Amino acid sequence: MDRRALLRMGACAGIGAALMPRLALAAADPDLLPQVRAVVERWVGPGKFPGMVASLGIPGREPQYVARGSEGFTDGDAVTADSLFRIYSMTKPITGMAAMQLVSEGRLGLDQPLYDILPQYRHMQVQDTYDGSVAALHPARSPITIRHLLTHTSGIGYTIIQKGPIKDLMERKGLVAGQISRMKIPGVFEGESVHGLDRFADRLAEVPLVADPGTRWSYSMGLDLMGRVIEVASGRSFADYLRETIFEPAGMSSTFFQVPQSDAARLTTNYGALGKLLVPIDSGMDSIFLDKPPFPFGGAGLVSSPRDYDRFLRMLAQSGTIDGQRVLAAQAVRTGTSDLLPAGVTIPAAFGGAAGFGAGGRVGRGGEAGIYGWSGAAGTVGMVDMVHALRSQIFVQFMPPNAVGLLPEFQAALKADVMAMLEKR
Repeated sequence: MDRRALLRMGACAGIGAALMPRLALAAADPDLLPQVRAVVERWVGPGKFPGMVASLGIPGREPQYVARGSEGFTDGDAVTADSLFRIYSMTKPITGMAAMQLVSEGRLGLDQPLYDILPQYRHMQVQDTYDGSVAALHPARSPITIRHLLTHTSGIGYTIIQKGPIKDLMERKGLVAGQISRMKIPGVFEGESVHGLDRFADRLAEVPLVADPGTRWSYSMGLDLMGRVIEVASGRSFADYLRETIFEPAGMSSTFFQVPQSDAARLTTNYGALGKLLVPIDSGMDSIFLDKPPFPFGGAGLVSSPRDYDRFLRMLAQSGTIDGQRVLAAQAVRTGTSDLLPAGVTIPAAFGGAAGFGAGGRVGRGGEAGIYGWSGAAGTVGMVDMVHALRSQIFVQFMPPNAVGLLPEFQAALKADVMAMLEKR
């Protein structure tokens, strides 16, 4: 999956970094996003997208949302900041920050071996060749650590990434860490998931790693396994831990692994790109996300609203607090949004290239220093500039997200709006 179009928009938050504090003076402007608004209006309509929400948050004012269209082509309800979207891998930063809270409390250590928490991971085997034979193996040269799980450097595979016999083996064991539709969608989350996070962790330990821990960045189910680590370390179910530690204190009342039936009317429809056509693959009122998932997917399982996810980003921007409420320890946020990659490991160009990686999200370097966030497989992006407390988002529902040119156009428009604000000051 090519995420460059999704992640490039994060760079705009670093434009004119030395001038960014002046954005606080823009709080009185009635419309911060004229160019973004034009892009949204251009892309919403017959033959395009049914609806879209974009937002920008700056210190000193409530976030500005641009929302146009409906929650589906056959859904008359207008899309809003409170509509529900499948955020897929934007779940990963939430899981990552939950783990960082346990690190800040001393219940986990970044460089602690995974086998301290899950003993079945003590003697892992590794493929001699990445995505090669599952019979040609060698003992792992070092243990998997908590850092490795957070940064996709554990060597654990992913059915949406791997190919060949290792992918087949994972699918046979039910190691399918996500869901899309009641229909079969070739190539993505194929197979039936094992039921129970504990059983998922046990079966994953039986599968060879695709690389030695700490030596290679490979997009993985590490954040899904982290859900089980959090359960053991906290003594609570993963879903309860997220709800009690992050969602409730942060006021995120519209973020779910399973959407309640009472909220089904707010759930958007997800579309698949078939050439230039968008075909519904998961409708709001009959969504697979209304069902209890096989286990809470810490890597791709959440549904959320633009308003809720902005609260998560705002809480991070404010060092773990929101509305006067302490949600996460400042140290948890500071460390989790910093570059945690093992020495010598780089991210492939398709996933962000010259960047670092923190707790479940990309971390900017150079002119993008301080920018943290990630994207979702259905066209959602959420980024926060930790230096200047800026947040930017776009929420739409289509797969794959690089099938059309929306996201690069949004990135350019957001950059133009930010620069225009600077020029006014």
